[in-house]
Amino acid sequence: MKKRKRLLLFTVAFTLICSTNAFAAVTPLQLIGKDAISVDIDTNEIIYTKNIDTKAYPASITKLITALLLAESKTSGDKLTYTKAAKEQPAYSYNLNIHPIAIGETMSADNVMDALLLYSGNDIAYMIADNVGGNATDFAKMMNDKATKLGMKGSHFITPNGLDDINDNHYTTPYDLTILGRAAYKNDWVKQSMAKKTSIVKSSNGTPATIENRNKLLGINGNLGGKTGFTEKAGRCLVAIYERNGRHIIGVVMNSENDEKDTKVFEDMAKLMDWSYAAKKEVLLKKDTTLKTISVPYKVIPLIGPEKTVHIELESKENVESYINDVKAQTSFNVKEINPWKLDTETSVGSLDFKQREAEKSYKLYPTISKSTLIQANMGIYIAAVVILIVVLVLIGFLIHFIIRRTRHTGRRRPRRRRY
Repeated sequence: MKKRKRLLLFTVAFTLICSTNAFAAVTPLQLIGKDAISVDIDTNEIIYTKNIDTKAYPASITKLITALLLAESKTSGDKLTYTKAAKEQPAYSYNLNIHPIAIGETMSADNVMDALLLYSGNDIAYMIADNVGGNATDFAKMMNDKATKLGMKGSHFITPNGLDDINDNHYTTPYDLTILGRAAYKNDWVKQSMAKKTSIVKSSNGTPATIENRNKLLGINGNLGGKTGFTEKAGRCLVAIYERNGRHIIGVVMNSENDEKDTKVFEDMAKLMDWSYAAKKEVLLKKDTTLKTISVPYKVIPLIGPEKTVHIELESKENVESYINDVKAQTSFNVKEINPWKLDTETSVGSLDFKQREAEKSYKLYPTISKSTLIQANMGIYIAAVVILIVVLVLIGFLIHFIIRRTRHTGRRRPRRRRY
């Protein structure tokens, strides 16, 4: 009796746990940020969406594309010169808030990268623009060219640091920032810099200074790095990259609350990541069910005929699955030219191609019939054909026999008469 009670209690507890997990996975996500998205970096699958194509202001997240251009133009040991345009930039800047730098001083590219991504120095961004692009205007062109190359279709950049108070033409979208964030993560130099909690930085005539990463989530629950951003127009913004159990997800939260302690956007990101890792795909098309039927003509007796049409049902041996969100997926069938007499239920005859933005997957399609099905379907014709063939052969046999006998009969020689 006790064993039964224990088993019952275990069953109830297990059911509650499973129900709780299932409920957590489907519970609507409540975020303060007006725009948000999460994407699986390894598969490009979109998990969560909230206004992902809405025009938004990236603020200092802009510095990710500035960092990419630095990484592609310089090596870590190169020296960059501090410029007049850099000196003119407002706080937060290395010059105003960390240590004064004179125009003409130099700094290693490695230090410049850290000062850009950890401390988010506004002057450091212009230092990069002047040293890589010649000036901020030409560097902005490089930024937009890079964005186009990456496939960021809803973005336009004007400044290397993301300050947007004087214009509305410096913008992006949450979806575009996932593209930028993934590109930054795949660049080893940028990736390593984002992952640092602190760094010691100095200019040629300055003293070493320790800077701290503004990403408060770094190292917590799988956070590998990211970039913060804030202007009055943009609100609090954050791009963050996570890894849990070998799975990488990037999250973007934009236009979140600007609270005094600067915590809300980080709370939003933590919620977004927990929700995204718990999210489950839903089955759109079940495996082993008919996904498409095609009609193919064939000759009942190869090369001879008669001609008939066979209706071939195609199915996948995998479920077609996807996260449910606001982005419409596209599916298309790609079927080869089929010879019905070579059909085999274990041989693929085409594919179902699934596409959702950058996420693409092909599912092999298999016929539900084989050539043996055609033989069974036409057995009556084959039997009749065999009977006819036998009759024809018998008739031919009789005819041959008749001809042979006639030839023998008419071909006998008459005996010759003797002549005297």
